[in-house]
Formats: sequence, structure tokens, C-alpha cells
Amino acid sequence: MSEPITNPPTPAETTPAAAPAGDQRGEQRGDRGGGAGRGRGPGRGGPRRRPEADQNQNSEFCEKVLFINRSAKVVKGGRRFSFSALVVTGDRKGRIGLGLGKAAEVSEAIKKGGEASKQNMLSVSLSGVTIPHDAYCAFDGAKVLLRPASPGTGLIAGKTVRAVLETVGVKDVLSKSLGSKNAANVAKATIAALQSLRLREEVAKRRGVNLGGPKAVVAA
Repeated sequence: MSEPITNPPTPAETTPAAAPAGDQRGEQRGDRGGGAGRGRGPGRGGPRRRPEADQNQNSEFCEKVLFINRSAKVVKGGRRFSFSALVVTGDRKGRIGLGLGKAAEVSEAIKKGGEASKQNMLSVSLSGVTIPHDAYCAFDGAKVLLRPASPGTGLIAGKTVRAVLETVGVKDVLSKSLGSKNAANVAKATIAALQSLRLREEVAKRRGVNLGGPKAVVAA
């Protein structure tokens, strides 16, 4: 007897083999993120730059906010909040100023603090990108010690002291903050220490000494 002839299955009747679970997850990730890894899409990859740094890069002065304080006044209708901002401003060339601004909004307080700091600019004697000698100063409970450093050392300082030194133009220094951690007192102590700096030429001129030349003859 001859065997019955069976027709081959049609394409619609064939079922493809199930893909591994790992391939399905990979396809879902590719469809969801467009083939890119998580966190690397447009606008999410690369470090974000703070607007403050961009603004200071194109400006003549460098402004840094040291501290923002919020205070509340209890009235009949509830609480009224006000803000105070401590701002330090410098030109990175030996001039620095400190200002305090108060307002009902944070942005307005920072603006007032920046304007006040520009009105109180002081000159500081620097030796290149470091300081000429050691300096120690105390303001209320805050005490700050500054020491010159060799090129390439960087700013070895805390947050408040670092902000003050960066705005004035110092790049290599060793510092130590002692006592109180109050931002206003630490900043004032740092500025007072910078003001106490004197260059070798300034001291020699004040004492009437000629550096590198013949000794001055004093008439009898």
C-alpha cells in the first residue's frame, strides 16, 4: 500500500521559537532609550555647569555666595519670611569686598549683597598667585592661619576660606581655620589676615632701606 501524501505546512501555521528572556529585555531597552544607555541621552550626559560660574567667567568681578540665612517674623496673619545673603566679590587681581544683603526674596538679597561688597572693595598685597608670608588673624571666635605654598599646591582650605581666596586671586596657599565656624566671622578673619600682608618692597620703602643697591648714606 502506498503512504498518504501530506501537504507541507503553510507559513501561517509555523510558529517561531521563543527568543531568550535576555534578548527581549535588550530589545525593550533599545526601543525605550533609542539604543543609548541610561542617563546618556541628550541633555543628561556630561557634567552640568552652575550658572554662577558662567556668569563670573564673563564678568570683571567674581561673586560668590558664602551663606544664606532665613528668618521668620510671626505676625497676626502667620509668618513673614526674610532672607539675608553674605556675598564676597573680587577681581582675582588683589581686590576683594564683603557685603550683606537682606530682602524678602533670595535673589534680591544676593543682588543687594553683591552691590554692597563692590562698594567695600579693599586692596591686598599678593606675591604672584600666593601670599608673601604667613598671616594669622582672629575675628570674634573665628581664627584663620594662612601660609604661602609652592606652585601647584592649590588651595588647601575650607569652604569659606577657599571662596575668599579664589575671589582675590590666590591659587596656592595652605590654611587652617580654628575656633568658630560662623561663615561671616571666618570670612572677616580671612580678609583681615589678607590685609595684614606686606610685600618686601613695601617694608623696605617704609624703613628707608635700598634693596639690591648700595647702602644709603645718612648725613650726620
